[in-house]
Amino acid sequence: MADAEARMHEQVASGRDCVESALSLLDLRGDMKRLIGEWRAAGGTNLLPSTRERLGLRTLRKDSGLAGSRQ
Repeated sequence: MADAEARMHEQVASGRDCVESALSLLDLRGDMKRLIGEWRAAGGTNLLPSTRERLGLRTLRKDSGLAGSRQ
């Protein structure tokens, strides 16, 4: 999803048409919303990390040499 958003921002910054990229990003966000709804319906009650928190975790793994590990 971050790649789709970056592509859209790049197109906007260069004055190009970004409709397809924006629609793709909206579809991805809709998919994410649906998946979270399914997770919650299945009993998921933990708080999910925000995008900022998730990106911070990625940075921490990279800095600590755990880039190949999964959570």
